[in-house]
Order: sequence, then C-alpha cells, then structure tokens
Amino acid sequence: MKHMKFSFYTRPNCGLCEDAERMLRLVAEDHPIEWQTINIEEDEQAHEKYMLMIPVLEQNGSVLKYGNIGYIDILEIID
Repeated sequence: MKHMKFSFYTRPNCGLCEDAERMLRLVAEDHPIEWQTINIEEDEQAHEKYMLMIPVLEQNGSVLKYGNIGYIDILEIID
C-alpha cells in the first residue's frame, strides 16, 4: 500500500471536522496516510471554496470527500 497525503480543510468549532479528524487518526494507526490541516478561516481562497462543504478531504486539488467523513469513507479512498 502506498503512502497517501491529503489536505484536510476544517475550521474551529466544527463538530463534523472534529469527527473527521478523529477518523483520520484512527485510519492512520493502521495505514500510511498523512494530512495537512488547513483552517479555512485563515485562508481566504479556501474559505470561499469550501465554507459550505467542510470538512473537506482533498488530494492534488481534487475533492475526495466532504461533509460527514467516516472511517469507511477514508478506507475506500485509500484502497
């Protein structure tokens, strides 16, 4: 299995974002993934693009999953 890197768009006080990051951490315990967390409130371009979609999991400019991101969703992406 190859190492995968993602961009994870989030913002403070976002319950769905916290859940999604928890799922990323769980998957990372068993799979070679890493992510860069980007706070959309600190990035005007990301805020415009994703404010209604967060959390967003993106790779190479492509949105892989957004909104309710669960453990199985992440496994399907990396499989």
